[in-house]
Parts: sequence; C-alpha cells; structure tokens
Amino acid sequence: MVRSAIAHLAAGLALLWTGLPLPAEAQNDNEVDLALVIAVDISFSMDTDEQALQREGFAQAFRSQQVHDAIRGGLLGKIAVTYMEWAGSLDQKVIIPWTVLDNSESLMAFADKIASTPLRRAQRTSISSAVDFGVKLLEESGIEAVRQVIDVSGDGPNNQGRAIVQARDDAVAKGIIINGLPIMMRQPGYLDIAELDVYYRDCVIGGQGAFTVPVRERDQFVEAIKTKILLEVASLMPEKPSLINRIQSAPTTNCLAGEMQWRDRWSN
Repeated sequence: MVRSAIAHLAAGLALLWTGLPLPAEAQNDNEVDLALVIAVDISFSMDTDEQALQREGFAQAFRSQQVHDAIRGGLLGKIAVTYMEWAGSLDQKVIIPWTVLDNSESLMAFADKIASTPLRRAQRTSISSAVDFGVKLLEESGIEAVRQVIDVSGDGPNNQGRAIVQARDDAVAKGIIINGLPIMMRQPGYLDIAELDVYYRDCVIGGQGAFTVPVRERDQFVEAIKTKILLEVASLMPEKPSLINRIQSAPTTNCLAGEMQWRDRWSN
C-alpha cells in the first residue's frame, strides 16, 4: 500500500515536471471562485407578473455570454450557485441545490431549471430568516470558495423573524457578503415603505463591496438582474449611478419599519 501511494505521488510530480495537468482525482472539485446563494422573495406582495419577471431575469443572466465569460475569467474558472425561495420565517425552500457552473452547458442547464420551476406564493416577509437560511446553506455546502455571497431580492421590508440587522451582522461576521435587489415597481401599499432601496442599503446589505441594484420599472428588471449577477461573478464594484453602494456612516432608515407596520396593522 505504501509503495502504491509513493508511486502515485511520483506520477503526479512527474506530470508537474513535464508541465502536464494533474489527473482529475488530484484536483479539488469543491474549490470555486464564488459560492452564491440566490434568495428570491415569493411573498404575496410579489404579484405573479413580478415573480415571472424575476425568474426570467435570473434565467437570462445565466444564459448571458457576458456571465459565461466572467466565470471563465476567474482564478479557478468556476462558481457554485444555489437558488432558493423565501417568504415568512418558516418558509424557505431550495429550488435548485448547489450546482457547480464551469461551462456553457452547465450554465444553460441551470438557467433552464430556474425558468421551468412552477411559481408559488406564501405569507409574510422575513428577510432575516432568508439570510440565516443562506448562511446555513453556505456552511453546509462542503464548497471551498474564495468569496461567499447571498443575493437577496424582495419588494418589502422585514416583518417577521428576528431583526434583519442582527441577521446581516452575523452573516458579515462570518465573511459573507450580502447584496440586494430591492423591487420598487409599484406604489407603496400599507405594508410597504417608500424608499425600499434605502432600507436595503442601510439594513439588509453588508460586507466588503456590498451593493444594491434597485428595480423601478418592468423594462429594467431583466437587465438589472443580469448586471447584478455579472458584478457578483466578476467581483466588481458598481460604477453606474443607479447602483447604490453601501454607506458606512450611520443609517438613515428605521430598520424595524416593517415590524412596526405589521404591529400597527393588527393593533388597530
């Protein structure tokens, strides 16, 4: 057994000396440039048109040649992604489990799975539980990633579960980046807030280089998601004025606004 191990090691060194690639078993398939959790809001505040646009946006992003090129341009040339849906504090569901994307075929297959999954809706909005669930997915993935990102999209503030700031800070303390896609295509209703993009900036996103890409018009939806995924894959900072960087000064938003709205609704 010892002789066999030595022989195997010698063969590997010989390949290195001759400039040839190591055999597949000597490579770590779990090492990737990016481990990305896509966390998608399916609460009842999201109408079916918005959900369909959201699905289309993510599917088109992973079909984009720009995204394919960005992945190939990474140090390892591959990323790992999982797609999950969330609503209330007890409602998080993995739609597509961890998948390594390293070529056009795997990316197109991932996009097709997103597009073909039936739509569903559920009660309440717990961004904090979505973030906590995303952290758990990353910790249990078995994937070694240069960067870990949770990509949260939604159209309302946290109104259930623990405070979003607590969930955000715990995730950031583990080295995880949280980026946001606040959806602002409708006039705010009785459980919405007017400046959801500012709420996401101050209360949801966090970590080095974290950013939001707000969506205010339907015709912006697909391009906004594509831009956001491209920035995350390529580890770039946004340059366009519409892409809001996290401000490090004291927040200007009440991060318990959603909880207070829900309390006021049922106390009247």
